[in-house]
Amino acid sequence: MQKNLAEVLEQAGVVPVLVIEKVEDALPLAEALVEGGLNVLEITLRTEAALGAVEQIAKHLPDAHVGTGTVLSGDDLRRSVDAGASFLVSPGSTELLLDAAEGSDVPLLPGAANPSEVMRLLERGYRYQKFFPAQAAGGVPMLKSIGGPLAQVKFCPTGGIGPGNAADYLALPNVVCVGGSWMATAGLVRDKNWAEITRLSKEASALK
Repeated sequence: MQKNLAEVLEQAGVVPVLVIEKVEDALPLAEALVEGGLNVLEITLRTEAALGAVEQIAKHLPDAHVGTGTVLSGDDLRRSVDAGASFLVSPGSTELLLDAAEGSDVPLLPGAANPSEVMRLLERGYRYQKFFPAQAAGGVPMLKSIGGPLAQVKFCPTGGIGPGNAADYLALPNVVCVGGSWMATAGLVRDKNWAEITRLSKEASALK
């Protein structure tokens, strides 16, 4: 299943990590991001509107790959799949979550923050992993170090990444894409400033 995920991540470059408070904001937000060149979207399961937002985007915007983030349990996984998510992202991993993911047709991008966690996920077949929290866990130097003995693993670093350091991560051979929220901040979404979100998305897309 990670083969399908690999194809999505390889073309993503930058993955917007989105917190959506209102379902009615989902479609115009996603359209603004896609117009700016970002079509792989992660909707975090931190609000009551999250799953409804996934449903709206999956149903009405076929040009977008919409997944869920902050997937912490098998129940989160199942509800995400039912809502139409095409991929799942977790900040870490547990055996229960990995077992649930093995029974799903929708691929999981599990999180790791150090070599031991990376190795445990690799044992379960995960060659694509989320590196989280990226900056707090050592940032670019840590990924460079991990890339030596574990060169077969590719990462999507997330956490503390913005326009000032995204290119540094993307320059690493073991980084397939990065996740961030700077192009769709809470303030921009609240103000429905879709034009500015598109502008920032174009800048982010140029980092690929």
